[in-house]
Amino acid sequence: MKNKEAYSTWSATYDIVLNKTRDLEAVAIRKSLSGVAFSAAVELGCGTGKNTEWLSIKANRITAIDFSDAMLKKAREKITMKQVSFIQADITKEWSFIKSDFDLVTCSLILEHIRDIDFVFSEASKALKTGGYFYVGELHPFKQYEGSKARFETAKGVFELECFIHHASDYFESAGKNGFRCIQLNEWFDENDRTTTPRILSFLFQKI
Repeated sequence: MKNKEAYSTWSATYDIVLNKTRDLEAVAIRKSLSGVAFSAAVELGCGTGKNTEWLSIKANRITAIDFSDAMLKKAREKITMKQVSFIQADITKEWSFIKSDFDLVTCSLILEHIRDIDFVFSEASKALKTGGYFYVGELHPFKQYEGSKARFETAKGVFELECFIHHASDYFESAGKNGFRCIQLNEWFDENDRTTTPRILSFLFQKI
């Protein structure tokens, strides 16, 4: 089962099964962007819409992208605001589906599935106005070093998705190559217990 097919299968239970990574990243994006003003945003990897509704409250226009039709179907059922447009697309290919006039691009829990993050940073930079923001929230590489990765239960047992480890330095390198500066970096811990391994690593980059 490839990742696209896997997420389509996972869509049936994604919203209802306990998922600490999903839920903590939802906290991370809300806190990271709480003081950021934006009117037009691209949401990469919108999935079933876990962050879409919150973003739509803050923005006049949201373009929500996912590669899974099944995930998008769930999102469309939940979110019917006129300012939200859902698009099925592969973000590892040229982003011909958007124009370069956005204030914000968000990327939640998808870069671990992408080998070449330089391309995503490059396309995000093209999509943003100067001064625009690129939020990235991912499973912390420390968790990956310990063996954590995206996985879910199926009738045949646990299925693990194909994942790649991106170190913190990889994000900084891609950002620098593509005209971003980091204005915020945070590590997020289960139950805010900072004696444990952080679960989520988040960045807020700004296009310069």
